[in-house]
Amino acid sequence: MASVQQLNTISQTDVDFFWEHGYLRIPQVFTPDEIDELSDEMDRLMEEWAMRDAGWSGDWRREYMDEATEKASQLWAMHDLWYYSAAWMRSVTHPRLVGAMVDLLGPDVELHHSTMHVKPPETGHPFPMHQDNAFYQHTDNRYIDTLVHLDDTCHENGEIRFMDGSFRLGPLSHVLKTRDGDECTPHLPTDQYSLADTVAVPAKRGDLVCFNIFEIHGSHINTTDVPRRLVRVGYRHPENMQICGQSHNRPSWIVAGQRHCIGDQQGFSTEV
Repeated sequence: MASVQQLNTISQTDVDFFWEHGYLRIPQVFTPDEIDELSDEMDRLMEEWAMRDAGWSGDWRREYMDEATEKASQLWAMHDLWYYSAAWMRSVTHPRLVGAMVDLLGPDVELHHSTMHVKPPETGHPFPMHQDNAFYQHTDNRYIDTLVHLDDTCHENGEIRFMDGSFRLGPLSHVLKTRDGDECTPHLPTDQYSLADTVAVPAKRGDLVCFNIFEIHGSHINTTDVPRRLVRVGYRHPENMQICGQSHNRPSWIVAGQRHCIGDQQGFSTEV
């Protein structure tokens, strides 16, 4: 854990809160001008590159939505925005964002991935309770997901919600098949984990909400007449090895500190 002398962006009180509760909101990490640029680029990326489909599969959909809403519900998404936008490349290496990761993870921080999560108007996709570790499994909890807010969030548009302190449970088994035996998107059992037991963390445009890879979370549907736009960016300690899942075996940037050689570890291949 970071010492007081190492803190760059957040206070020791914030650091302690994160490691007690598993989540933290950091106000105004991005300036209004910066968020305006990211917002404009987000709209372009949504139009040119984003996937628009029904989103996560599974029996949970029947628990969260009525039949008509379930059929209409969509999620707009894409991965690794820095491949498509210099503005988003700058955002994932932003000094205040990276500084907060150093405060929480220590001096060495590696970027892992980014994912656009847009809930379209009125039937924007809710999320069942889950741990992000189910999608990119790691050996320990030195991994932090951050949500860059392009819009204010609230109950009506599906703000992020956390099961307070649940990261201490470690990695949990997720539902991977429907009642009919078909494969589905990983999620926790709806009869054991409920949004009713979570803490809502609404945030403002330009805020950052960060949470531990093992923290259980979810969100309600967007019922407003405008999209709810977020980008999730994941950071980890370079020694926290990935087991499987999204971006497995793909090297990424050291955004703070250094990557140290462990044992007979070899450098990254230059081959495709």
